[in-house]
Amino acid sequence: MPELPEVETVRRGLERQLHDFQIERIAVLRPRAIAWPPDPELFCAALRGSYVGSWSRRGKYLIASLRQGGEDAGHWGVHLRMTGQFLWLNDPGEPCRHTRVRLWDAAGAELRFVDTRSFGQMWWVPPGQPPEAVMTGLQTLGPEPFSADFSPAHLRARLAGSRRAIKTALLDQALVAGVGNIYADESLFLSRIAPHTASGQVSAKQLEALHGALVDVLQTSIGAGGTTFSDFRDLTGTNGNYGNAAWVYRRTGEPCRVCGTPIRRDRIGGRSSHWCPKCQGG
Repeated sequence: MPELPEVETVRRGLERQLHDFQIERIAVLRPRAIAWPPDPELFCAALRGSYVGSWSRRGKYLIASLRQGGEDAGHWGVHLRMTGQFLWLNDPGEPCRHTRVRLWDAAGAELRFVDTRSFGQMWWVPPGQPPEAVMTGLQTLGPEPFSADFSPAHLRARLAGSRRAIKTALLDQALVAGVGNIYADESLFLSRIAPHTASGQVSAKQLEALHGALVDVLQTSIGAGGTTFSDFRDLTGTNGNYGNAAWVYRRTGEPCRVCGTPIRRDRIGGRSSHWCPKCQGG
């Protein structure tokens, strides 16, 4: 599933490519891709004729402002889920069988939403309503990793006394927004914390290191255009490059880049966790 760096990479691509993009035509090829309104035709009618303005990101959600005739036309929300991706096509051909939504401008250029697993979703938020009123998943998100609200003190307060594994806690979007399996594993390695450690047992010093590692690894991955291990691509179809430099993620059995110990993969809370038994003191 795309995590914060991948979604931020897509946001920047959309911001750059869709400057003054007006939706001339729109086709929904798979109705379940539209989360709201319930009728995809209403979604199409709401977006048709709109100019797409700036794009923002909240956790793993993308939100675009819309305008028609110089007036507020609401917001267009997107969640890529596991395999969703946008493609920009100046000379579009026939869509592949995984194409879910197509949007064209007056010149015939197309923004195409492709989603192999079909879990991605889109919303139209009417004018005058905040995005979280319609995109209800936004209501439960924790602070953004790069915000002042995300700090070692925040981690200490939220994790105090908790028995759940620190790896599981990091995947909780209510603790910190946008973090998933890849960057949880990477940040735990960089802060030398075993992923199965009970959250309440992580020391204040370790939490400070974890906070710094998480911010650093996310920034590094954004600079590399995200991570591609299977499905993620940017608007041009280009892979993210962070995966080539991963410390532990998807490196099971390979030597640790620091100490040479084989990387181990355990199942924690139903998710694979990659870690070094020596460096992370397990």
